[in-house]
Amino acid sequence: MLENDTLSRILYVDLTKRRIWNEDRPEIFEDTIGGAGAGIRLLQEECPEGADPLGPENPIILTVGPLTGLFPMASKTVAMFKSPHTGNLGESHSGGRSATSIRLSGYGAVVIRGVSESPVFISVHNNQAYIRDASALWGMHSSYTVGRIIRDYEPDPGIRTIIRIGIAGERMISYASVSMETYRHFGRLGLGAVFGSKKLKALVFAGKHSVPVSNRKQYLKVYDSIYQATLDKATKKYRELGTSENVLPLNELGSLPTRNLKQSRFESAHRISGEKFAEDYLGRRVACAHCPVGCIHLAALRQPYKDEPYFYKTSMIPYDYEPIYALGSMLGIPDIPDLLKLLEIVETYGLDCMSTGVILAWATEAYEKGLISERETDGVKLSWGDYRCYIRAVENIIDQPNDFYKALAKGVEYASDIYGGKEFALSYGGNEMPGYHTGPAAHIGFFTGARHSHLDNAGYSVDQKTLIKEKVSPQELARLLIKEEQWRQILSSLVVCYFARGIYTPEIVLDALRLSGFEMSQDELNQIGAKTLFEKNKFKFREGFKPEQMRIPRRILETVSPVGYLDEEYIKETIKYYMEAVMLEPEPAIPNPV
Repeated sequence: MLENDTLSRILYVDLTKRRIWNEDRPEIFEDTIGGAGAGIRLLQEECPEGADPLGPENPIILTVGPLTGLFPMASKTVAMFKSPHTGNLGESHSGGRSATSIRLSGYGAVVIRGVSESPVFISVHNNQAYIRDASALWGMHSSYTVGRIIRDYEPDPGIRTIIRIGIAGERMISYASVSMETYRHFGRLGLGAVFGSKKLKALVFAGKHSVPVSNRKQYLKVYDSIYQATLDKATKKYRELGTSENVLPLNELGSLPTRNLKQSRFESAHRISGEKFAEDYLGRRVACAHCPVGCIHLAALRQPYKDEPYFYKTSMIPYDYEPIYALGSMLGIPDIPDLLKLLEIVETYGLDCMSTGVILAWATEAYEKGLISERETDGVKLSWGDYRCYIRAVENIIDQPNDFYKALAKGVEYASDIYGGKEFALSYGGNEMPGYHTGPAAHIGFFTGARHSHLDNAGYSVDQKTLIKEKVSPQELARLLIKEEQWRQILSSLVVCYFARGIYTPEIVLDALRLSGFEMSQDELNQIGAKTLFEKNKFKFREGFKPEQMRIPRRILETVSPVGYLDEEYIKETIKYYMEAVMLEPEPAIPNPV
């Protein structure tokens, strides 16, 4: 690393002992680059085997990368923890200003240990960190309100981020999210519940540090080539409509999960499409720090105040493909205002919208089939397309008036264990299904991905680009998924947004790394990706992950996909090949000759 680079500095906070200190750990970043690679290394150090995800031994680890603050779209923060939702690896990525703020505060990583006796938030300003009382903030339902109060209270010496939880995190709902800059999140796998278990309401980072480069002239040249590429057609989709552009094409393909995947096309897809959002409800576009794309789309929802004629509240609500799928087609909601009203409640309380939508879809089908009744739902008549019943159900998940809602607060896998309906409970390793029924590669990707996410290995893309044309062997499909996931480990170690994956080619990555103080060959870079994926899976196996015992939901085999009906044996065989290959420790790369 370059002289005066603070990337290797780690902020440690022990909430139990109320102790804060810094450590310089260059070996971690030199071996892993940063981001996801550094995160899994620190998680292995900090999280003992068998730790309770909601106990004091489970750490919160935040990491950034060497390109943060230097190059466009290197704007993600990676969170690592043990997930209370799956009982295994928790990894979530968020954009906004968080990565830039942490880096300019003088850190490459943050490690939070222990549990506070009383509610607190942590405030960091240019190498000065404080544990502050958050008793007045505890109990506030809205993550939006928490952000506004801290924004007015805390000084702002530089680029600032406010990372906080809502009431769902305080009540340790296993899929509670963490919000920042109002419109970005650590969404999946329950980081919000880990915050709540530590009585940690928020984190604030603000700083003015600079980030060194090795050759200013060459840096400007590489920067300009990346910047110009971000304005090219490769990112046009994200700039204009965002990922909500996917709604109509996926529906046309027959891969848009609808009504708990009873269908793969939604008859009202055109009414909740990205185009319809943009035409009638788009209020503004915003961008993450150091990103010229501006993929964050905010809908303006105008609602009258009760009993106040001509007085209206206008809410700005972020939307993209995932919430449209999870709270729209998955629940049969055909109108944008209704979808937005439900989404606003989910966002305000701080729940993961994908898990919430899949859980509510399972509950609706269970209600239809008579597995549960109004006795369990506390009088809520769950019905496809009725956003009001879903808002009441979300409020009950928060308040947990009975055992049924306590079960829903732990996810669809847990709830279906108790109430039945396992065959249509859509989860993978305990994590609810993303919005892609494109073919076998998507579902195999959800099973095998380190986070059980569609973003792990892009199986949905393999379905559309390869399997829709020809069937490949289980060995070949496993190879394709592993290759993609290993490269994505490099991108997430650089904390580069996956939307920029077509811009940050291996050649560009090596050039940018060189200017950041990391000299390496293509083989060494690839080895870091393979090693990071291996270490993640090693952690998962240590914590009891058994791929051969994973449940394949019958529903995914019963609903036709664009490549036909899925073959259970093909799925199982591919998973077997994938896991055997990914658990072989990578050979060390041959370094560049001196």
